[in-house]
Amino acid sequence: MKADLLITGISQLATATGAGPKRGAEMRAVTVIEHAAIAVASGEVAWVGKASDWTGDAAETVDAGDRAVVPGLVDPHTHAVWAGDRLADFEARATGANYEAILASGGGIRSTIRDTAAASAEELAQLAVPRLEALMRSGATTVEVKSGYGFTVAAELKMLQAVWLAAGMVEARIVPTLLIHIPPVNAVERTEYVARVCEELIPEAARRGLATAMDVFVEREAWSAAEAAQMLDAAQRSGLAVKLHADQFHAIGGVELGVRKGALSVDHLEASGPEQIVAIAASRTIATILPGVSLHLGTPPAPGRKLIDAGAAVAVGTDLNPGSSPLFSAAEALALAVRLNGLAPQEALVAGTVNAACALGLANVGRLEPGCAADFAVLEGGDWRELVYTLGANVAREVWIAGRKVRG
Repeated sequence: MKADLLITGISQLATATGAGPKRGAEMRAVTVIEHAAIAVASGEVAWVGKASDWTGDAAETVDAGDRAVVPGLVDPHTHAVWAGDRLADFEARATGANYEAILASGGGIRSTIRDTAAASAEELAQLAVPRLEALMRSGATTVEVKSGYGFTVAAELKMLQAVWLAAGMVEARIVPTLLIHIPPVNAVERTEYVARVCEELIPEAARRGLATAMDVFVEREAWSAAEAAQMLDAAQRSGLAVKLHADQFHAIGGVELGVRKGALSVDHLEASGPEQIVAIAASRTIATILPGVSLHLGTPPAPGRKLIDAGAAVAVGTDLNPGSSPLFSAAEALALAVRLNGLAPQEALVAGTVNAACALGLANVGRLEPGCAADFAVLEGGDWRELVYTLGANVAREVWIAGRKVRG
């Protein structure tokens, strides 16, 4: 075997195997190879195993310095494109106001919509770049980025254009998602907006290739399950995959709708109960949990332990956004999932790699196996568990994408 690059000096290589999503006991399984090596050819993993078993030729050899290696982390849920800030909201919550009350008073997402509308696509992209770079420094190599702060057809398309502009400024793999976030206050305008989303926004975003999936926020202060169903149907007619924000504050049918529509993922799930857990576990839909939200808002965490025990495939994302989760580290999200959502370290690694990739419809990232993208993080220490143990420090010494070192 000939390779472009051979990475040696790997104390431990920890990776999930198989194309997922995992089910039951398999979802918890991580293969750990001691004294490992990775061979890379044409940006893909050509071989992985014990360094002593390598018998091929490599044009270049790099020593990892007796450090641990994990697949590049996949962040399946971010809102990294926005303008303005939500510091006033943060202060209000600290003095007793809740998220829904802030939203109802014109703050929250609505204030971000106003600030984002005032910025150009180029300005929004420039603002997003340092946020994406922070995620990369934490070990993320694939990042989903949603629109959702547009509120008009033109503004949502502008946000998606900003996502694509930002993607051209960073090395990470960026996955764009069209998000239909919150509705107009007026009932007539609300109905009209659903029609414009279905008849104009979704077809145009799909025609221009600006998004690979569409997401809808199903919540009492947002869209009903019936309204979301109309938009998901339109997205599927246009060839987009679908996903949902569901059960963040109330279980009002979002999870059930997502499962029925074959959604890639249902995200949040803090308010999910036994019926929702059973529904997800019986489906191929990924349960994406977002522990940064629970930490920042002080709300009950999603039932990650119960979901896994029921047989659901769980992914973890940062939900990076200005209001409910200013979390700029994919590794920290995994560490929080262990502490807040009850995941074991191996389950957290699976949730932040292969299952997160499945939540984005991606089959060739999130694992270190032949044929997969050579995306990986070299950690500071020799034990891969430092990834989910460490708080407040960056444990990713180097980040590699497609066999090329982009950080470190």
